[in-house]
Amino acid sequence: QVQPVESGGGLVQPGGSLSLSCAPSGTIFNINTMGWYRQAPGKQRELVATLSGGGTTVYADAVTGRFTISRSGAKNTVYLQMNRLKPEDTAIYYCNIRAGRYNTNYWGQGTQVTVSS
Repeated sequence: QVQPVESGGGLVQPGGSLSLSCAPSGTIFNINTMGWYRQAPGKQRELVATLSGGGTTVYADAVTGRFTISRSGAKNTVYLQMNRLKPEDTAIYYCNIRAGRYNTNYWGQGTQVTVSS
């Protein structure tokens, strides 16, 4: 089954930067939105940023001004540039793709981001 595949997580010090990327393992037709969610220990999964096919972006208040979502259309790859990282950004980051008439959800396995000194 096709699913998004994330890469780029890791350990970074507070104030540092990381870049995540995600691409589907196969072909997903009629992609509506691509985005990133995160889940910290003991917390619910929450939206980080999404990008629609028309270029509309949505960011969580907690990351606005620090994170940037972008997409390579030809490769259906979505990126998340994370700057000025804080310890509270520590979480598993999941790539999400919604596609088709019924906005079918495709979830990646997640990549760990740890912000710590």
